[in-house]
Amino acid sequence: MSRLGPFFTLAAGAALAAGLGVASVTSAPQAVTATSSADAATASTDATSPPVAEATTSVTPAPAKTAKAAAKADYAGRVRGNGGLVAVSIRDGKAVGYFCDGKTEAWFAGKAGDGEVTLKGFGGATLSASLGGGKATGELALGGKRWDFTAPTVKKPSGLYRATALVRGARYRAGWIVLPRPDGNGFVQVGAMVKDGEPVPVPTITPGSPVTIDGDTVAPKDVDAFIEEMS
Repeated sequence: MSRLGPFFTLAAGAALAAGLGVASVTSAPQAVTATSSADAATASTDATSPPVAEATTSVTPAPAKTAKAAAKADYAGRVRGNGGLVAVSIRDGKAVGYFCDGKTEAWFAGKAGDGEVTLKGFGGATLSASLGGGKATGELALGGKRWDFTAPTVKKPSGLYRATALVRGARYRAGWIVLPRPDGNGFVQVGAMVKDGEPVPVPTITPGSPVTIDGDTVAPKDVDAFIEEMS
């Protein structure tokens, strides 16, 4: 189900890209030494007997492993206590995110690494999450408020979509998040669109098919087609 109607956007343009510095802590086991000697009670009275040598066994430390972010992953889910949806997508260390509740939207961009992602958006908005166990778990900060979210991995047609177009001199930008319904019967989507920076009703999309915007046909793009222009 789409959420249509007027939308107020906090993200007037492409989100600002932000670098993510990550520290990786590694550790290795200490070497283990086992020592054995002859029983002193059986020592020979023969002074010429050679001393018993100690046998030593050592364990070579295993090489440390450094966590790596998935080269390609898509996450989408609901924001707790907000009612909106959030999506995060990663492609070779680059990451984009989108939040929309049908009234407010925000785009984010940044980098992912070592199982974490930190993104920045317009007006000081931020999105940070830990990646693992098939989900992104994190926090969204927007407009002076903060919400937690858990977004499982998703596969197409679920995920994040975006469209930009110049139609008869007017610039349009729209975003959508598509998720399967909890009962498995179809999909739910939420989105927003602006025309020359002003909110206008957003059309419902069918992933993989074009939509009509002000009489012109526009093809929404999936993440693979627009992540580079936002990085």
